Parts: sequence; structure tokens; C-alpha cells
Amino acid sequence: MRITLSLFLLLLLNNCSLNKDSQYWTEDTNKKKYEQKKLSKILKKSKNITSMTLEEYKIYIEDYTKKSNYPDISK
Repeated sequence: MRITLSLFLLLLLNNCSLNKDSQYWTEDTNKKKYEQKKLSKILKKSKNITSMTLEEYKIYIEDYTKKSNYPDISK
């Protein structure tokens, strides 16, 4: 029993990632929420593209290209 428990703890601790460069540690939820809110406002405005500012248009185009099915040729 003791060997099994030790082995289980060893496997559990071995699989935990404490790497600070990991995407889960660096993810900023507040920033993500702010960007989503900003994007939703821009998408409401997207019916009339001429009323957008240059910055709003840039965000709109970036979001549109992320959703596209085209391959990334910059790599």
C-alpha cells in the first residue's frame, strides 16, 4: 500500500507543470474579458464599416482573419 501511494504521488507530482512560460500561467483573464467586450462593440458597429475608427477596423480585420479557413503562409 505504501509503495502504491508513493508511486501515485510521484506520478502526480511529475505531471504537474510549474513552468512560468506555460500558457495557463501567463493567461490574463481580465485583459481577455476587456478585449472580448471591445470586440463585441466593434462587431455591432460592423454593419457600417465606414463609421469605424482605424483602430476599430484593425481589430475587426484581425478577428476576421483569425476565424478564416485560410492557411498561415507567414511560417
